[in-house]
Amino acid sequence: MKPLFALTALTLLMTLSACTTTTVDEYRENSTALTLKSGERVVVLGRRHYADYETEPDFIDCIGNTLKADKKISVIPEKKFTDLLYPWFEPRTAPLGLKRLAKMLNEPLIAQRFREQGLHYMIWVDGSTETTDRDGSVSCAVAPGGGGCFGFATWEKTSTYEAIIWDLQKLKESGRVKVEAKGSSYMVAIILPIPIVAQVQDQACDGIGQQLRTFFKGNRANEAS
Repeated sequence: MKPLFALTALTLLMTLSACTTTTVDEYRENSTALTLKSGERVVVLGRRHYADYETEPDFIDCIGNTLKADKKISVIPEKKFTDLLYPWFEPRTAPLGLKRLAKMLNEPLIAQRFREQGLHYMIWVDGSTETTDRDGSVSCAVAPGGGGCFGFATWEKTSTYEAIIWDLQKLKESGRVKVEAKGSSYMVAIILPIPIVAQVQDQACDGIGQQLRTFFKGNRANEAS
């Protein structure tokens, strides 16, 4: 049975590939591109005020790296920003709306630190990556003559995120980008387990990051690089 199973699993492995589908939607307040003058910067922050999940810090870093890839957009790292503004942007105290932010900016110390960083736009990102469906199983055993793992398992992952752009000078929302990425991953075990993993979160980062870039002047899709 084991040789037959190994042959079947090997054939299945050769036909499988992890795939991801990504959907990106956007809303713009107007068609005018957002401008960043010399010395002005953007910060990307993750929402972490929910009890059941938090927007992953590595996902926020990924979006920041995508935004500044061609060095046309200067991005303040999330950790640096939250350290400079401690404790005003901790999960329990961070502003959930523009009215709350406007009140915070009435505090001279907070307003001064914003000016010192040249902060023009704040991008709030809310969402997470979750495993939705699992099927199959992989079992491993050790025997006197050897051992190994056998089985086949699949699982689905979904990444859903929304980014909201705040203009800190006008204290208004400039636009939103929502991304949903879904992918199927596999684990085929033929003596050794072989994972075929869909890079769902990476695809979501690329989708939302690239779309956010088009909001800013000099990074619109129809302009020369």
